[in-house]
Amino acid sequence: MSIFKSNTFLLLLVLISAFQIQAQTEKQKEIKQLLEKNADWQIEHFEDTYSRKKKHHPNHWTNGALYSGMVKWAALSDNDKYYDWLKNDIGNQQKWSYQHAHGYHADPHAVGQLYVDLYKKYKEDKMLAPTIELLDFIIDNPSASSLKWKSPNHQNRWNWCDALFMSPPLWAKTYKVTGNKKYLDFMVSEFKATTNFLFDKDERLYYRDERFITKRDHDQKIFWARGNGWVFAGLVNIMNELNPKSKEYKYFLKIYKSMAKKLVEIQTEKGHWAMSLLGDEFYPTPETSGSSFFVYGLAWGVNNKILHKSKYKKAAIKGWNAMAGYVHENGMLGYVQPIGAAPGVASKNVTEVYGTGAFLSAGTEMYKIYHK
Repeated sequence: MSIFKSNTFLLLLVLISAFQIQAQTEKQKEIKQLLEKNADWQIEHFEDTYSRKKKHHPNHWTNGALYSGMVKWAALSDNDKYYDWLKNDIGNQQKWSYQHAHGYHADPHAVGQLYVDLYKKYKEDKMLAPTIELLDFIIDNPSASSLKWKSPNHQNRWNWCDALFMSPPLWAKTYKVTGNKKYLDFMVSEFKATTNFLFDKDERLYYRDERFITKRDHDQKIFWARGNGWVFAGLVNIMNELNPKSKEYKYFLKIYKSMAKKLVEIQTEKGHWAMSLLGDEFYPTPETSGSSFFVYGLAWGVNNKILHKSKYKKAAIKGWNAMAGYVHENGMLGYVQPIGAAPGVASKNVTEVYGTGAFLSAGTEMYKIYHK
């Protein structure tokens, strides 16, 4: 090859690389602008976003899911107002406690994840103390309830798949900041019990609870999209706190990879996932809370070089483009299924705080996909 041709080829490579970098930078800018618009809308409408008649208490599980995404956005944003809102308007106002509901039930534990995340940043003991008190109580007084749905005090344990998002990451985060393995050991033991009870090894998905194991919809097994979205995101939030070389991490990673492979197989042509994961034909309406959590999990796997194949990156991008298309001009995320426990309905003008949390989680990982 002549010197002229060689220099031309190198120049071409430089130009292509520069173009790719510029395109990635523009994509990152676009994502941040969309996340900011969505987060700002949700904070402005924090008290009037709810799908049932009663407003959500700030410590309600719905808001726990919101905070899980908002704190990720706060870390990515260039504006401290998001951390300020989470710390002052939520944490300090609630005194870092579980005063809305206390005890074994997993749902209130979702808010505790915010407390520990903010403790990591600010190192104020008051942020962590109520969580330690709660988890120590549960360890010292473990529930003997059955995982069967209608047994006495059945929700004192994680017998519905949503719970695997709400509570286990809190235990993992507490283990990480304290170094006390008792929190990790308890969590792993209970997580395994739930998985052995609700995970369908053939389909690589979780039933919402015992009632759905034998139930069928149009002769199909019922795997609720948001319920599995809770699990998939929960796995990521757990693994973020663990040593990748540990046996515990490898246990969660195996489930995560199994689910990821299935999710790519059943993603719809439009980019979202059906509300009943195996029933796209019967549930064609997009649903953004479950789908956003799937995007979050898949993008995380790509960014952490766990999901190596290009198909996973393509699935994440396809899913994200679909989710971004359901954000209104004012920043509200549409097509969020209201509170429920099974596939249902969603519409363009209906949203919920947990949908925003899922979307913000997804967006922060998608931003990283373009950071090359």
